[in-house]
Amino acid sequence: MSQHIIIGEKKLEGSIRISGAKNSTLPILSAAILASQPVIFDNVPLLNDVTTILQLLARMGAKVVVHDDMRVEIDPSTISSYDAPSDLVTAMRASILVLGPLLAKYGKATVALPGGCKIGSRPVDLHMEGMKALGAKVTIEDNAIVATTEDGLTGANFRFSTITVTGSENVIMAAVLASGTTVLENVACEPEVSDLCLFLNKLGAKISGIGTDILIIEGVKELEGGEYSIIADRIETGTYLVAAAMTQGSLTCLNAKPDTLFNVIDKLKEAGADIECGEDWIKLEMKGRPKAVDINTEPYPGFPTDLQAQFMALNTIAIGNSVITENIFENRFQQVDELVKMGANIIVKGNKAYCTGVKDLKGAIVSATDLRASACLVLAALVATGKTVINCIHHTDRGYELIEEKLAGIGASIHRIDTTENILENA
Repeated sequence: MSQHIIIGEKKLEGSIRISGAKNSTLPILSAAILASQPVIFDNVPLLNDVTTILQLLARMGAKVVVHDDMRVEIDPSTISSYDAPSDLVTAMRASILVLGPLLAKYGKATVALPGGCKIGSRPVDLHMEGMKALGAKVTIEDNAIVATTEDGLTGANFRFSTITVTGSENVIMAAVLASGTTVLENVACEPEVSDLCLFLNKLGAKISGIGTDILIIEGVKELEGGEYSIIADRIETGTYLVAAAMTQGSLTCLNAKPDTLFNVIDKLKEAGADIECGEDWIKLEMKGRPKAVDINTEPYPGFPTDLQAQFMALNTIAIGNSVITENIFENRFQQVDELVKMGANIIVKGNKAYCTGVKDLKGAIVSATDLRASACLVLAALVATGKTVINCIHHTDRGYELIEEKLAGIGASIHRIDTTENILENA
């Protein structure tokens, strides 16, 4: 078990190189199963979740090579198991993304029901319904999804009853090798979904309508190998921009993708930040304490739920009152109790959090409950007076590559300690 130790009240100044998007990497690595030849990936982030999906692919028989610069090669031609190991799937929800590729290419797949952050209900029903629409037999047996098809998948028309990112990705991957044409409606429009579609097309898939909520997929017999670079992580970018705004600093995010963050940039400007953007960079300067901003989370192109907690951290020390409305996950205010320990003034009523900004937060011992809540606590600690100790930072490692190094490089006082070692030293 490890902790973050952060001494606050340090202005952040400098530049940070943004990593590849975790939420693109996981489906794209899973989609490598569909290829008939090796695939090479660049801009892959070094994250626990990425390690998990690579272990999953290797345990199913794929040849996986990770180079020092996180250039990843996957040869799926040696896959011999169509049963995703339950210990890895239950550890990370995104592991369900191997369901569609395995079913499409091999006609069978067994995937344990997924685990991951406990931020709310994320049922697998739409994944299963999409596979059934393409002609698969899908059941749940022994706490696992079992999917089979005797003569391959067949193109069909399917409308998602609600917007689902991983559900959209799973059905898209299944449909690219289905015979005939598939029309998917009410598809998630997140940039990470588009990134997956662009990758599949580069290998020979025929997907049109990318970036819209209606996709037309002409099935092909096989996908080839190739090379692909993962899109920049918009959530990591937004997190560091908020950190700079909270500390009244100046930050340039390099290797960023501004066109995926227009709603976030607008909110930061509303909070008082000066922002400039280039093709692949964003520069923020904040002079003075930020102003409170209301947040209403929605599917893309609305405000991302994955940045809700970070903006809550900003609102805790902002001038004025704010209301944050969480419309995606019902349990995504778990950071509130920890922020209150630090002196925040927040009241939760249903899916709304009412915040009155205070001038100063105070360092405290707090615990992360999920990935984005962990980032929220790091941001709060950066502006708090005194020392903050954050427990359960394994959540942070799931989505932020080299967070200590990146923040320390722009002026933060942050380091990691292994509490097991600390206990032994004091024994």
